Amino acid sequence: MTGGLPEPGIPAALQEDCALTELFDRNREWASRKTASDPGFFKRLVGQQRPRYFWIGCADSRVPATEIVDLDPGEMFVHRNVANLANPDDPNFQAALQFAVEALEVDHIIVVGHYGCGGVDAAMAGTEPGGAIGLWLAPLRKLYRNTCASHDANRAGRAVSSEELCRRNVSAQVAALAANPVVLAAWSRGAPLMLHGWVYAIGDGLLEAVQPPVDSAQCLPAGKLE
Repeated sequence: MTGGLPEPGIPAALQEDCALTELFDRNREWASRKTASDPGFFKRLVGQQRPRYFWIGCADSRVPATEIVDLDPGEMFVHRNVANLANPDDPNFQAALQFAVEALEVDHIIVVGHYGCGGVDAAMAGTEPGGAIGLWLAPLRKLYRNTCASHDANRAGRAVSSEELCRRNVSAQVAALAANPVVLAAWSRGAPLMLHGWVYAIGDGLLEAVQPPVDSAQCLPAGKLE
């Protein structure tokens, strides 16, 4: 490579990043294993993807979406960001949602948080994070303040744990999805679209549902769409 450009006469697809040779080695080994166990695997992937699921998860490197539920590439459409937020003002998220619902016609949208989330911890910190991460986590910090206020009003006598905020955040994102114009339009045309809220425990690798599935805005408790 010269100046970041492919060497003349060498196909770009055959060149490697010399700083990360190990990852290219691992890629070849993975592709070889896949082909050995299923010779038609990659040929099938070349065709149009038709996943039934849209996973909205955290960007945390310990939470690999398809691996957690033992699915192959092509079986689940995935969007990940810090703290698994379903923010309709984020064009990246909104574009992924629109593509999942309107083009791929997924049947299930799954918001998946995880215990030990750094974004949740940052939202609970006494000092607000600076820069882009502070702006991104603003809705989660607001949820934390509201949860603390609710605890005080109910005289719960205990602090809000990161685990509780994690679960509440997942439910809040499901509620946000139920009010999202893309989801509402799908329901209005009779699409069998269902929303789910789960949490993943890194400590044991298991998922848990934190609320019942939602297949219409009417399924949410009063006040959830505020």
